[in-house]
Amino acid sequence: MESNEAVAALPHVGRVALGLLRSMRPKQWTKNIFIFAALVFDGKLFQPGPLINTLIGFTVLCLLSSAVYLINDCADVNADRAHPTKRNRPIARGDLPIPFAVAWAALLTVVSLAVAFAVNLAFGAIALAYLAMSTLYTFRIKHVVILDVIFLAAGFVLRVAAGTPLVDAERFSPWLYTCMALLALLIGFGKRRAELVELGGRSATRASLDHYSLPLLDQIIAIVTGALIVSYTFYTFFAPQLPPNHTMMLTIPFVVYALFRYLYLVHAKGEGGAPDELALKDRPLQVTFVLWALAAIAVLYTG
Repeated sequence: MESNEAVAALPHVGRVALGLLRSMRPKQWTKNIFIFAALVFDGKLFQPGPLINTLIGFTVLCLLSSAVYLINDCADVNADRAHPTKRNRPIARGDLPIPFAVAWAALLTVVSLAVAFAVNLAFGAIALAYLAMSTLYTFRIKHVVILDVIFLAAGFVLRVAAGTPLVDAERFSPWLYTCMALLALLIGFGKRRAELVELGGRSATRASLDHYSLPLLDQIIAIVTGALIVSYTFYTFFAPQLPPNHTMMLTIPFVVYALFRYLYLVHAKGEGGAPDELALKDRPLQVTFVLWALAAIAVLYTG
């Protein structure tokens, strides 16, 4: 409430600028870190060329995803105004005019796609596919139960795929695509669960939420969690680019703990439900991710 009052006290230009920044959702840019998977797991993390290309690709995806968020908030402005928390989004509050938001979304789209195709044609095509799928999700698929989360997961897989042409990946394991897809499903269904809890029995502002229930989502989350653990275990044993001594299996406990920690926060602490948001504020999850990353890099580059 205090932050909203502080925003209201700003001059009009300041409200618009801050509203634009908030609507671009820079906190959500962490999702685009998936593009680094090919760089790391193809063994090219310390090669300047692939690293620079991936950093450019990460920036492109951040700008493109921000354009999608702006369009999404413009399309959902009426529903957001009826939502208990989304009504505080800048466009729903009236801090950011819709024509201005649309213009910025168009500019971000043109610039990001131009850079994407200039860097790599295949990367540009994947970025265009991501934009098309995100647009379809915004205007149609997000209202279709189950399929809405599958589309979100596909967006994460495209983020992973976007990194492969930027580094000319040669040894990227298909098992990683499976793991990334399952992790994305976990994030998506976790978000749906958080939205249901947040509504607290009130009428849903999104059509698909009317078809979900907490027991259903808890069962799906449990299935996806188990499948993710099994798939990651298979990756550590069967991916062709890993050391033959199977030392990558030493990273399994980090993955298992992180998933169990997430379930603990959701069910025992009532901490929301979206893993990407929890990871930004839960210190044990942050430490676990860092330890997993260090262990995985050590295995991949010294094994």
